[in-house]
Amino acid sequence: MTPKLPNYQLKKFFWKDYIFILLGTFMYALGITQFIMPHMFVTGGLTGIGILLNYAFSFPVSLTVLLINIVLIIIAWRILGSQFLIKTIAGVASLSAFLGMFEALNLETIMQSEPLIAGMVGAILCGVGIGLVFSVNGSTGGTDVVIMIVNKYRNVTPGRTMLFLDVLTVSASYAIFQSMETIVFGFIIIAIMTTSVDYVINGVRQSVQFLIFSKKHEQIATEINLQLNRGCTVLDAMGWYSKQPQKVLIVMAKRTESVSIFRIVKGVDPEAFVSQASVIGVYGEGFDKIR
Repeated sequence: MTPKLPNYQLKKFFWKDYIFILLGTFMYALGITQFIMPHMFVTGGLTGIGILLNYAFSFPVSLTVLLINIVLIIIAWRILGSQFLIKTIAGVASLSAFLGMFEALNLETIMQSEPLIAGMVGAILCGVGIGLVFSVNGSTGGTDVVIMIVNKYRNVTPGRTMLFLDVLTVSASYAIFQSMETIVFGFIIIAIMTTSVDYVINGVRQSVQFLIFSKKHEQIATEINLQLNRGCTVLDAMGWYSKQPQKVLIVMAKRTESVSIFRIVKGVDPEAFVSQASVIGVYGEGFDKIR
C-alpha cells in the first residue's frame, strides 16, 4: 500500500495566495469606486448590478455585493469544494471592505476632465485585480463563481465567460439611463477588463506541457495525481553528459494549474529540473474534444 504523502501545496503557500487576493480585491475596488462610478459608467457582473442599484436607489455597492454573495458562497462550497470556499470568503470579505472603505472616504474624482480614459484605467485595474485573484484559484464572488464553475468543466477562458455575463448586465443599464451611449461605454470597459483578466492568468492558451527531470519522479508523479488529478507519463532517458539513465515526467495541464505543479515539484525535490511550454491544443480526457 502506497503511503499517503504530505500535501506540499495546500499549506506551505497559503499566505502568498491571500496576499494576491487582498491585492487583487484592492485594485478592483479602486478601479470601480475611483475611476468607473464617478463618471457614471457601468460594468458587468454582480458589482455591475450593485452599481446599477446605486445609481437608481443610492444603495451602497458594498452592501449589495455582500448580501448576494452570501447565497453564492453556499453554491461555491457545494460545487467547488471547501478550499475554494475559504478563498471565496476571503475575496468577498476583502472586496466588500475595500468598496465600503472607498465609499466612506468619498475621495475627489480622479481624471474629472477625461472620463473615457478614466473608465479605461478603471477597467484595467479591475481586470488585473480579478486576474490576480483567479491566478491563485480565488474568487471575488458574484459571477466569478459561475465563471469558475464553467472553467472547471469546460476549457473556456475566464475572460470569455465573463464577457458573456457582463454584456447582459451592461445591456440592462438601458432600463435606467435610456442611453445607448452608456451601453457603448460599458462595452468598452468590459472588453478591456476581460482582456486584462486573460492577460494576467494567460487564459488565451490554457494548456501547458511540463518536462520534469528528478530522481524523486515517483513521488512527484504521485503528488500530481493526488492533488491535481492529472496523469503523468514516465519516459526513459539518458543524460548525455553523465551517460547515466534517468526518468523524465511529462505532464499536460491547464495553465491555471502551473503554479500548483511548480509548488509540488519544489516541495518534493527543490533540485529538480523543470521546463514548461505552452501548447496550442491538447485533446482528450480533461481537455478539448477532438472535433
